Amino acid sequence: MLAVLYTAFACGANAGSLDGLLVDDMKKLALVEPVAIPEAVLLDGAEAEHTLAEYQGKWVVLNFWATWCAPCRAEMPSLDRLQVAMPEIAVVPVATGRNAVSQIGKFYAEAGVVNLPVLRDPKSELARAMGVLGLPVTVILDPEGREVARLIGDAEWDSPAAIAVLKAIQTP
Repeated sequence: MLAVLYTAFACGANAGSLDGLLVDDMKKLALVEPVAIPEAVLLDGAEAEHTLAEYQGKWVVLNFWATWCAPCRAEMPSLDRLQVAMPEIAVVPVATGRNAVSQIGKFYAEAGVVNLPVLRDPKSELARAMGVLGLPVTVILDPEGREVARLIGDAEWDSPAAIAVLKAIQTP
């Protein structure tokens, strides 16, 4: 029930201040009043534990994806290029559900992903707690670690429109 309420709150906000920038894939972006996200433990490729608190102080593009997800396959290279284009932010992909480390490595190699970490949410605990009902879903976190925007579906994250929106969101 909490996930449903979270999703309803997160997706119901108005993106009025960015209207002129919300073009192309960014039309799907919904701004929200800053909301704390649940704490969760993520695993890397070596089974080491990580949390999103490690990114405190940075803007974060948090992407929920899976190796079997066709739109994720199309989107992931643009997330990798976004990390290069905007090194001041953290692009954090989280493989949600059952995604073997070997399959993630194969996926990254096939997609040409070289600049992004391998992080997993093997039991979908974070995804469920954040109301992620399908994949891909990308959540923008402010430097305090709060959700400020969400895009459901895939996008070209290194497009001029996406970069303009990300830069505008960072500007008070």
